[in-house]
Amino acid sequence: MSSVRFNGRGVWAIYKFEMARFRRTWMQSLVTPVITTSLYFVVFGAAIGSRMSEVGGVPYGAFIVPGLIMLSLLTEGLSSASFGIFFPKFTGTIYELLSAPVSAFEIVLGYVGAAATKSVILGLVILATASLFVPLKIMHPAAMVAFLLLTAVSFSLFGFITGIWAKGFEHLQFVPMLVITPLTFLGGAFYSIDMLPPAWRTITLFNPVVYLISGFRWSFYGSSDVSVGWSLAATLGFFALCLVLIVWIFKTGYRLKN
Repeated sequence: MSSVRFNGRGVWAIYKFEMARFRRTWMQSLVTPVITTSLYFVVFGAAIGSRMSEVGGVPYGAFIVPGLIMLSLLTEGLSSASFGIFFPKFTGTIYELLSAPVSAFEIVLGYVGAAATKSVILGLVILATASLFVPLKIMHPAAMVAFLLLTAVSFSLFGFITGIWAKGFEHLQFVPMLVITPLTFLGGAFYSIDMLPPAWRTITLFNPVVYLISGFRWSFYGSSDVSVGWSLAATLGFFALCLVLIVWIFKTGYRLKN
């Protein structure tokens, strides 16, 4: 009986190709978020922070840092992974990839691994930028790293699914611009949901991004809008759902083989 061998060279080739695209656009990929983060602190930290000194015992400027990181993490992971797999579909080279001696798992590992790496690098750059404006403390560094990695991988998987689903470039913009960004802004990135009226707070709890941001903020300051257990469960649930969808996509050939 023949054994299935892991094609590490194939995974590395895909990963290296995707990271090379990141290096070619490093100015756009890294400098732009630094400028954007600085503007957030000028607008939200100075204008709003002067009227709202603390939220849950945390200075407002420091309070918004986890939300800023999550906003960038979600957007970068989704956009990078979706474009990475969509472009071979658009050019027709997807068939060469599917016929190459790499498994579905290895294809996903290469594309999602590169997208998650870019997301984590971006998150760390924003964290470093934020530390120049406000004093930061990370009470639970292991939890912070865990949430950072799990969120980056989960949304890179979601981006991979979006790239396969997309029929055109407008579809690639639809999900991050009209779904993810609004959910992030309404998910407590720049405020605590405890500040909302009870009815709106209940509605907000149906927003999955609330649990991601809340758990990540807990790793910094030890306080959160929802319990850290629910945050972790929601993140793992989303991760599992994305895995199931990707297995189904490769099993059925959905928008890959036709």
